[in-house]
Amino acid sequence: MIPLKRSTPPCILGPEPSQTTKSGAVLRGGLFHAALLIQSCNTFTAESPQSRVIFIQAVAVDSERRQELGNIEATRLKVRDIIGNLTWQRTGRGRMKGSRTVVSQLTGAIVRMVLVMVLVAMPSVLLVEVTADTKQMVALVALFIGLLTFVEYNATYPSLVEFRDAAPFNRVRYMMLLATVVSLSMLARGAAYPSTLTEFTDAVGTLIGNSMDFPYSPVRLATLMVSNDATIEQIASVRTAAGMAYLISLISLSVFVIILKAGRWPDRSKAFNVWVNLPTFDPTAGADVVTRLTRDARINIALGFLLPFLTPAVVKIASTGFEPLTLTSPQTLIWTMTAWAFLPASLFMRGIAMGRIADMITETRAANQMAADGKRYVPA
Repeated sequence: MIPLKRSTPPCILGPEPSQTTKSGAVLRGGLFHAALLIQSCNTFTAESPQSRVIFIQAVAVDSERRQELGNIEATRLKVRDIIGNLTWQRTGRGRMKGSRTVVSQLTGAIVRMVLVMVLVAMPSVLLVEVTADTKQMVALVALFIGLLTFVEYNATYPSLVEFRDAAPFNRVRYMMLLATVVSLSMLARGAAYPSTLTEFTDAVGTLIGNSMDFPYSPVRLATLMVSNDATIEQIASVRTAAGMAYLISLISLSVFVIILKAGRWPDRSKAFNVWVNLPTFDPTAGADVVTRLTRDARINIALGFLLPFLTPAVVKIASTGFEPLTLTSPQTLIWTMTAWAFLPASLFMRGIAMGRIADMITETRAANQMAADGKRYVPA
């Protein structure tokens, strides 16, 4: 009797039917496991210890890979959270900084509006015997100029005020205007209600007026603006006011030149924006910007020098056939002499400032050209 050969059991891809597994990878039966088991079927049986070892190793390798992928995913989520927090912090800081800038600009605009209104109303406050109609008119003018100042300083880009972000240009001009108005108001107040301060101011103004009253001087020409039938007292008051106003304008101009020569204007720590600080000057129109700035600077300096001499002559010619200018009213005298001294000094300062800006642009171009040449020629 021929014994029957025991047939080899078929290769089973996976665990035996009688066994259960707790591994999700075994339940799913990945391609990697199948490939290993198919390869093992050529050599070993499913019941052999070698196939079980290979299967266990495959499961272990798969578990390690899944654990590594989980760690990578956790690290990625952690990094994303950190980046998100940093972005939120930067955004929050940017918003806080922007809010602070807006509040600071708004506060500065309000303060400047109040200061300008105080300046306009100063003669009416210091003088006596001011009528109700005059006070109302002054209040209306002060409100209008104050609102204009607020709009210009609160706007992102001004339309009329020059050198808004180039302190202390406008601060020097404001202090010059304020000192002139207060000094002339004290002179006019001393004529009705004298005091120690008004007498001191009148003495200084008289001394300066007499010192500057020589032929063809601005003070001598200013006295020619009054009518021919003016009294000696009126001419003396005009001379004193002209001398005081002209001295204050010269001192203010000297202060600005000292600040400029000391290197404190404009501030080198901040970028100078031509569009913001020169709203009436278009740098893209016409010829080269340096040439135009230099030309405008020379024109402003020439006008600032000639205007004190030309104004009396223009007023005298314009009054031909009309009633001559009468400076008997204190407010008329104050604002006429203030404009006569302030406008030339302001044009002079504007010309000096524009010349300085032209020099800065020339220096920047030269530095950029040197940097470009240095990059073009690299030493061997």
